[in-house]
Amino acid sequence: MKVVLLAGGFGTRISEESHLIPKPMIPIGEMPILLHIMRQYSHFGYNEFVICCGYKQHVIKEFFADYFLHRSDITFDFSDGGKMIVHDNFSEPWRVTLVDTGLNTMTGGRIKRVGKYLGNEPFMLTYGDGVSNVDINELMKFHKQSGKLATLTAIKIDQRFGVLDIDDDSAVRQFREKKSGDGSYINGGFMVLQPEVLDLIEGDSTVFEKFPLEELARTGQLAAYKHDGFWQCMDTLRDKQKLEALWASGEAPWKYDE
Repeated sequence: MKVVLLAGGFGTRISEESHLIPKPMIPIGEMPILLHIMRQYSHFGYNEFVICCGYKQHVIKEFFADYFLHRSDITFDFSDGGKMIVHDNFSEPWRVTLVDTGLNTMTGGRIKRVGKYLGNEPFMLTYGDGVSNVDINELMKFHKQSGKLATLTAIKIDQRFGVLDIDDDSAVRQFREKKSGDGSYINGGFMVLQPEVLDLIEGDSTVFEKFPLEELARTGQLAAYKHDGFWQCMDTLRDKQKLEALWASGEAPWKYDE
């Protein structure tokens, strides 16, 4: 199953760093946050990624173009026409497809544009700026048992996002604006989607979190996997500093052994 990563936005709330590189490439512990997310999925056996690029997409492409080289022991034999010999490869068993989904394309449009690389099968989707210790295998199990077209990971956290109204049977009924201190769940990404969800995306101007997800909720086809563990997005410089401190402490909840 493929994992789609949204990595094309401008990252304006963290412009201190995103004016130079795309937000998913901002490092946490000298490694782009995008790689932290990919390593979580890889830990659970998901190694095929489709990355929706946009803003400064060349930075992401150049990073992966050199990734194998940087993660291997190499001999360059210039006496033999510049032959390159790879001694040891320490890179992950990944297959990464990088797609330029446009500079101003909305989230739904980016997903629609990579549809041709997904095949007619379920896929996973998350944002390129949020880390968590969500158990991906349990999420997949929950999605299959729900029988719905889409599952998102619901996070209960005191933040500034729109919130979810969830029934006792874990069905999402509607999205609404967060009220101060109401302690409701938010959409934390880490989604599982059936291929039919792509039919709800009209084009580049479609915001996935608006009509597609709201329509799935209205028709009873959106499930919420409630996660009470760690989750943190990197929306601002303060968020980055929090993640950096956790990583430096050696106790980052989202870290998995390589």
